[in-house]
Amino acid sequence: MSGVTTSSAGKTPLLDTVHKPADIRAFSPAQLRQLADELRIETIDAVSLTGGHLGAGLGVVELTVALHHVFETPRDRLIWDVGHQCYPHKILTGRRDRIRTLRQGGGLSGFTKRSESEYDPFGAAHASTSISAGLGMAVARDLAGDDNNVICVIGDGAMSAGMAYEAMNNAGSMDSRLIVILNDNDMSIAPPVGAMSAYLSKLISSRSYLGLRRLAKQIAKILPASLGRTAERAEEYARGIVTGGTLFEELGFYYVGPVDGHNLNHLLPVLRNVRDARNAGPVLIHVVTQKGKGYAPAEAADDKYHGVSRFDVVTGAQTKPKQGPPAYTKVFAEALIAEAERDERIVAITAAMPSGTGLDLFAQRFPNRSFDVGIAEQHAVTFAAGLACEGFKPFAAIYSTFLQRGYDQVVHDVAIQGLPVRFAIDRAGLVGADGATHAGSFDIGYLGALPGMVLMAAADEAELVHMVATSAAIDDRPSAFRYPRGEGLGVELPVRGQVLSLGKGRVVREGSKIAILSFGARLGECLKAADELAQRGLPTTVADARFCKPLDADLVRRLAANHEVLITVEEGAVGGFASHVLHYLSTAGLLDQGLKVRPMVLPDVFIDHESPAKQYDLAGLNAAGIVGTALAALGHPVEKSARA
Repeated sequence: MSGVTTSSAGKTPLLDTVHKPADIRAFSPAQLRQLADELRIETIDAVSLTGGHLGAGLGVVELTVALHHVFETPRDRLIWDVGHQCYPHKILTGRRDRIRTLRQGGGLSGFTKRSESEYDPFGAAHASTSISAGLGMAVARDLAGDDNNVICVIGDGAMSAGMAYEAMNNAGSMDSRLIVILNDNDMSIAPPVGAMSAYLSKLISSRSYLGLRRLAKQIAKILPASLGRTAERAEEYARGIVTGGTLFEELGFYYVGPVDGHNLNHLLPVLRNVRDARNAGPVLIHVVTQKGKGYAPAEAADDKYHGVSRFDVVTGAQTKPKQGPPAYTKVFAEALIAEAERDERIVAITAAMPSGTGLDLFAQRFPNRSFDVGIAEQHAVTFAAGLACEGFKPFAAIYSTFLQRGYDQVVHDVAIQGLPVRFAIDRAGLVGADGATHAGSFDIGYLGALPGMVLMAAADEAELVHMVATSAAIDDRPSAFRYPRGEGLGVELPVRGQVLSLGKGRVVREGSKIAILSFGARLGECLKAADELAQRGLPTTVADARFCKPLDADLVRRLAANHEVLITVEEGAVGGFASHVLHYLSTAGLLDQGLKVRPMVLPDVFIDHESPAKQYDLAGLNAAGIVGTALAALGHPVEKSARA
C-alpha cells in the first residue's frame, strides 16, 4: 500500500498485506483472528489522532472481517446503518492510506458515502434507513435477474425507530432475499450467548434445516387451513422460545441467533449458511457484540467511547479543549432547568440524544420529567403534542437535522392544532466534522412556512437564555428557537431569562449607509463587518432580528427607509429568513424606491465536513463575505479576499 503512513507500523503485518476485501477471502480462521486484532489496533490508533466515533466500530471489528471474508463485496451490497461504525470497513476497503484524514477537511467522511467508494453502496448518518434501502436494492436485483446478496447491519438502538419496522414489515411480505444483521450491543435483548446457542444458530441456518422447514410448510399447505396455520406457528414459536426471535418471525423474517459477534468460529458458519440459502427469503441474524470491545478505556466508559476527541492510546485520556465560554447546549440545559425549577409543568423530551442535547443534565435534576423516547423523532413530536394537550409544557430538544424526520408530525399534530410544543433546535447551521448529513440548514424554511409558529434564533448564549424563558411563556401556539453547535461568545449570562416581546428585534449598532439584519449566531461576524465598513467611511447599522416569525415589520421598515443597502444574514438555506423579509418588503412597496437588498444564505450545495469556521468561510457567511457583499451592492471595487 504505497503512501500509507501509520502510527501502528510493525504492529499490523497481516493487515499491511490487505488492499481490498478480496485479499482476505482465502484467509484461514487463524489469519482472520489475527487480522481482526490488527484491525482493532489500527482503528484505535487512527481515531486517537482524528477523533470521531470509536466504540461502535470496535464492537463490529470481527463482524466486519467476517462479512468481507464470506461475501463478495462490492458485488454483494453491504449497508451499514447510520455508518458511524464503519471505520474498520473503510480500512479494509482500500481507504487505509487516508484513514487518518477522517472527518478532516478534504478527508474521509465519518460515515458511509457513495461518492467515496464502491464499497459504500448507500450513504448514511441518520439511523434506521438500512433495511429500507437494502430492500430496494434486493428488489432491483430481482427485477434485473441478478443473484448478488444484500446485507444490512443495523444496531439495536436504530431498531427503536419505526422506519426499521416499516421496512421489515414490507420485506416480510415479499420473497426477495435480504439479509439483516441485528447488532445487539446495548439493549441486552438476547439471552446468554454460548456454545448451545451457537450450535442452534448454526443448525437452524443450515440448508438441511431450511430444506426440512420448506418441506414442512409444503405439507402444512395440504392440511386443512386451521391445522396448516397451527403447524407453521408451532415451528416458529418453538424456535422463538429457544432463540428469542418470535417478534422477527411475526414480521416475516427467518430468525437466526443469537450469535457471539466476537467469535469468528460462531460467526463464519452462520454467515456462510445464510449466504448459500438462496431461497430463504428475508433472514435476520441476531449478533451480540460489545461496544468498545478490545480497548479497556472504552469498555469501562459509560458511553463506551461513542464519540471521542483525540486521545492518548495508552491511557485513553481524551484531549481537553482549552477552557472557553460554555457551549450553547449546556447553556440551554441550565436555562431549562432554571425554568423548570419555577414551573413544575415543564417537561423535556429527546430522541436518543440526552447528552447531545444537554437533557442528561435536566434528567439528573428532574428524572420524572425527562423522557428519552429512542430514535423516534416522529413519536417524540406527537408525544410532546399529547403532553401539551393536557396542560404540560413540553420542550422537545432535537437537532435540526433530526427534526426533519418528524416534520409531518410538526405540521399535522402540532401546528394545525395550535399546540404549545416548544422545539429546542440544537446544531443549527453548519456543524463541522459531521458534515452535510448533520448540518442544520433547512429548519428556518420548513418551520417558518407554518402558520402560527413562533420562530427565534439566538445571536449569543445570553439571547438563548431569554429565548428559553420566552418559549416557556408562550402557551397558545407552537414555538421554536435555534442555536448552533459549539461554544458561545463569552457574553455575560443573565441570572434569569427575560421574556422577549414577540416579533421584536433589537438594534445593536447605529449607522446610516448600510444596514445588516442578522438572524442567529452570525451576529458577531456582522459586527466585525460593520467595523471594517466604518473604517471605509460606510457607517453601518447592525440589527439582531431575534424572530423570523412573527417578523419585526417595524424594524425592517426603519432599516429599509434609512439605508441605501439592506443585507440579511442567516445560517440557513434559501427560503428562510431572507424570504420572509423580502416578502414583506415587496408587499409593503418598500422595494419600489431603489433599496438594494442582498440576502446572504448558505449556498445551494451540501458542504462537506470541515471545521465550522472554514465551512462558513466557504459559504461566504463571514465578515469578509459581508463586507464584499456590501461593497458590491454599492458598486465599489471588491478585493478578492473580501468576496464571499
